Amino acid sequence: MESTMMHGQLTLAPLLERAGRYRAGIEIVSRMGDGKLHRYTYADFYRRARALAEALTRAGLRRHDRVATLMWNHHVHLEAYFGIPLARGVLHTLNLRLFPSEIAWIARHAEDRFLIVDDVLLPLLDQFKNEASFERIFVVSTGEKPVPAGYEDYEQFLKTATGDFVPPQIEETEPLGMCYTSGTTGRPRGVVYSHRSTVVHAYNGVMPDHWAFTMLGAMCPVVPMFHANAWGLPYGAVMVGMKQVYPGPHPTAESLLDLFAAENVTVSGGVPTVWLEVLRLLEQNPGRWRLAPGLRLMIGGSAAPEPLIRAFDRHGITVVHAYGLTETSPMTHLCGLKPYMKDLGEDQRYAYRAKQGLATPLVEQRVMAEGKEVPADGKTMGELQLRGPIITGSYYKLPSDPDKFTSDGWFCTGDIVSVDAEGYIKITDRTKDLIKSGGEWISSVDLENAIMGHPAVAEAAVIAMPHPKWDERPLAVVVLKPGAKATKEELRSFLEGKFAKWWLPDDYVFAESIPRTSTGKFLKSKLREMYAQPAAGAKAAG
Repeated sequence: MESTMMHGQLTLAPLLERAGRYRAGIEIVSRMGDGKLHRYTYADFYRRARALAEALTRAGLRRHDRVATLMWNHHVHLEAYFGIPLARGVLHTLNLRLFPSEIAWIARHAEDRFLIVDDVLLPLLDQFKNEASFERIFVVSTGEKPVPAGYEDYEQFLKTATGDFVPPQIEETEPLGMCYTSGTTGRPRGVVYSHRSTVVHAYNGVMPDHWAFTMLGAMCPVVPMFHANAWGLPYGAVMVGMKQVYPGPHPTAESLLDLFAAENVTVSGGVPTVWLEVLRLLEQNPGRWRLAPGLRLMIGGSAAPEPLIRAFDRHGITVVHAYGLTETSPMTHLCGLKPYMKDLGEDQRYAYRAKQGLATPLVEQRVMAEGKEVPADGKTMGELQLRGPIITGSYYKLPSDPDKFTSDGWFCTGDIVSVDAEGYIKITDRTKDLIKSGGEWISSVDLENAIMGHPAVAEAAVIAMPHPKWDERPLAVVVLKPGAKATKEELRSFLEGKFAKWWLPDDYVFAESIPRTSTGKFLKSKLREMYAQPAAGAKAAG
């Protein structure tokens, strides 16, 4: 027996068509580089996304060619989110926070043909464009300045479209976009999303128990659009035809609050660092901003401390924990209380809300230690492993990776968690001693190798230390060669130019030796214990 259902393809094309037809008058608002607000409607977005698809096709874009973006959060980036895949191209968002040579390597590895870039990011582009191989570069004006000579104007490029574009037929398994991991243990790795995985992820997200998107609300993604599809928020917003509000280049806590209040934002998402500064302003300026009742802030990237959740509650703002990775589209878990949990004590409810939450529909999870699934007791720790239609099964140009994929088809997240009887996970540690600062990963191994390149250094270990603003910051523990001397200023100067500035250690301490495991590896758990207060047991470098 066979089903009688039609086989429709899960692609972005029907979502764009529906938004353009049935949500035509709903606004999309962007704060641009000059601070002014750009306003247009879904009808405009629909027309321009189709124009971009046609212009790219007329420019010679071939099936599955990569089109890179180097842009902040605004309406043109949204057009690229839809226009590039509509032309059967692959959207490749470049992380502008990486070191220029790293961006160039990623662009070469992805074989990006075209690039769409904000004018305010041209100084960054100038640092690596000769190392990449872009055939054409289209510049978006984020203010009132003209596009510099030597580059193509994005607006003029759109005018090459005739308006008679007929989108090609797209299979749901075709690639839609790609993102690269942060390269914490070697080179960054590419993850290629399909139309199907992206649509399924959006369906998961818009449900009331998750993002709770509705066309009656307004969504503002503070998470960068170059970071893991902006958590998929723009795709979900287009799916339901929700008002979208974009914060543009270099948003501050004050500009975000002004935007939230002016545009009646009902849901947003970002890393804890952003919301800590927002909370500080709210507490310093009571009554200054009239925010939408029931405003929801989704927090991911790193854990939101319980005091932060409590503090926002006092302002009538609900914090919702989220969890995910580049490899998982990215959101796989969101935290909400079950109905009967309202009868728990206040402290118990907050303890649950401080966890990373429950797996979204169609995502399977297991927590493994020593080859066995750990008990769901909320205490026993193991590695979180996932599988499902929104989870990658391999990396681009890397068909197999036994460290990240099990023989029975599970993706290894690298995060150590516990899981309770209700199914809620809580991250407790990381498998590879990575440092997560402001929602972005920093590789301790890369920093160690670079520091040990200094002629005075014998050994160096870099560990994560708690930080009130950035969640974690790197601390370097350095053993000098006998008779050698160095100061922390010399070590910092030695690293400058090798990494992005935000990667550099906050401090350096000198030690006689570094504790090791039985196999000779640095015992970083012991180091974190020793230098929880760096002044104890160590002499500040310099």
